[in-house]
Amino acid sequence: MTKVEAIIQVSKLESVKNSLHEIGVEGMTVLEARGHGRQKGHTEFYRGREYTVDLIPKIKLELVIADTMVEKVVQAISLAARTGKIGDGKIFLSRVEEVIRIRNDERGEGAL
Repeated sequence: MTKVEAIIQVSKLESVKNSLHEIGVEGMTVLEARGHGRQKGHTEFYRGREYTVDLIPKIKLELVIADTMVEKVVQAISLAARTGKIGDGKIFLSRVEEVIRIRNDERGEGAL
């Protein structure tokens, strides 16, 4: 099993969710996050004063999927989240040794 963590733009959440549902992904965790990468934030004006926004709002998606789905999920997220501009985000993949469903103690891929 593989854990997929994706950091995407807030405006791309619905598109990414729809793409994942289309390929059969049933569950995910969505977290609001703030951060920056190479874009280092931006400057805005508010009431005539300039200030720097260095932590940009982002969305973090977390999914644990069967290894057979990894490439499909990565492609779905990449295509749905891509604008071609800096700040599109990142996808991280990690191995998951075990999954346990709390409700009935089911283990492994069946617990996903």
